[in-house]
Amino acid sequence: MASIDTRTAVNPGALTGVRFLVSKRIEELEAVGESLDRSRAEAAARRDEVGSGLERLESRWNALLAGLPSADPREIDAAFRVLAATRADLAAADERHTDLGSQLVGIRGELEVLRSVYRSLDDLMASSSSAEEGSTRLRSASRQVFQIIEEERMRIARDMHDGPAQSMANLVLQAEILERLITRDPQMVVKELADFKNGVRDVLDDTRRLIFDLRPMTLDDLGLVPTLRKFVKEFGQRASVNIQLRVVGEETRLPGALEPTLFRIIQEALSNARKHAHGTMVEVVIGFQPKSVSAVVRDDGVGMDVAAVEAGLDGTRNLGLISMRERTELEKGRLEIRSHLGKGTEVRVTFDL
Repeated sequence: MASIDTRTAVNPGALTGVRFLVSKRIEELEAVGESLDRSRAEAAARRDEVGSGLERLESRWNALLAGLPSADPREIDAAFRVLAATRADLAAADERHTDLGSQLVGIRGELEVLRSVYRSLDDLMASSSSAEEGSTRLRSASRQVFQIIEEERMRIARDMHDGPAQSMANLVLQAEILERLITRDPQMVVKELADFKNGVRDVLDDTRRLIFDLRPMTLDDLGLVPTLRKFVKEFGQRASVNIQLRVVGEETRLPGALEPTLFRIIQEALSNARKHAHGTMVEVVIGFQPKSVSAVVRDDGVGMDVAAVEAGLDGTRNLGLISMRERTELEKGRLEIRSHLGKGTEVRVTFDL
């Protein structure tokens, strides 16, 4: 049988797209890992705090039991309820700490796999080996990407379970406590009801953040600028920086994938500014021209050596810059980064319409 020519199977554009997806996932997992580290430390501190309180409560409880039957029944009842609630709090804190540790192990394992995939893709793009070998390696990389997509679905399901779903389960339990308190302690109901309302608000905020991270609904309904106005306002509040959004030209809806592409590039530039620039002011400018659209993100932070950073983009660091550049290339745009040490950074991207 004649051999099949597979040289056309290795598509540089496809490899670039796959490489971009992998780099973006690595960056997201690194951010999730950092967040899990912080949450696990907070959970450990909370567990220790509750454990210390429980020791004191148990000592008091033992003292009350030793004073039976002369002890006040109401005091015993109150002490028992506090002790039971604290034991439940300790169990929940310990379970959360263990769960966060398990998630962190999973995240780190996935990161190792993805970094290996990323290096393999780099080798494939630079490889001068035979077309048949290149095609085989590409198929292997594609299978790994499908695995990444499936793991991403699992991550979303896990985030829903550990976030809103867990919080709503706690709200159900709190509602049951409120039912019991209505006849026994109306004054306590008022306080518990305030905590219940705060819990509902937290669940709503967590759900909205998850939805926004997946895909801002306003991006499809209202367009780029209204979505950016909301995002910029919330970003400034979270990052404690003075951030301004300016629109130049006549605001209009953009064709194809330009709106989500521009939004993600701006989102990435702002994330980099928050992580690395350490500035106090950020400006975002969207420019609408008859035949093009542009976005500029500039900050007054510490700046960087652009040439040195660009030289290191083949590694797995600086994935934010890789993400912006590859999103730009996929839509045939132009990305320019200007920066000097101590003089801030400007990211400018332009797309022809």
